[in-house]
Amino acid sequence: MKYMIASDIHGSAWYCRKMMEALEKEQADRLILLGDLLYHGPRNDLPKEYAPKEVIRMLNKEKNRIYNVRGNCDAEVDQMVLEFPVLADYGWMEIDGKTFYMSHGHIYNEHNLPPLKPGDIFMHGHTHVLRAEKVGDITILNPGSVSIPKGGTQNSYMTYEDRCFVLHRLSDGAETEGNPPTYAILENSRFTIKTFDEEIIKEYDL
Repeated sequence: MKYMIASDIHGSAWYCRKMMEALEKEQADRLILLGDLLYHGPRNDLPKEYAPKEVIRMLNKEKNRIYNVRGNCDAEVDQMVLEFPVLADYGWMEIDGKTFYMSHGHIYNEHNLPPLKPGDIFMHGHTHVLRAEKVGDITILNPGSVSIPKGGTQNSYMTYEDRCFVLHRLSDGAETEGNPPTYAILENSRFTIKTFDEEIIKEYDL
């Protein structure tokens, strides 16, 4: 099974459309969304083509393959218009012998981890910064933001299939400044992050 992981759409119809195009291109079985779907939030500028009603329509069309956790910009009114659960503070799955714990990041994060066992994988959004790093015995992954990337990173998402994580740039048709596109491989309990020129950025054992 192939999973696509994305976060922080913030009501951008433009980037939600790009995300859905990527979903079809990747032929992912499930779309894991890590919160902040519709509202842009008072701390953010309006994203490109801010149109929450269009985002609602696109997401509802794929409701049968979406898993979602609640972001700090998500509210009960969002559940009234979205046809899949959106208000859970966390979720978890067992995949390939690993526990994947998912939360938005405003409650549970690196500084307030949920109960995890050594070797577990914690996925969150919220910061809008692409990240793949081991902290102690836990691997922390952040797919970045679909619409409002921060920290010099790019509009991005992540996929997981056959024990391999791949970090993707969500292209808008224009080159943008930021960190080089990278991908990550989890194989035989070893986690490796590389550029697409095969330069190893970081590697460690889980």
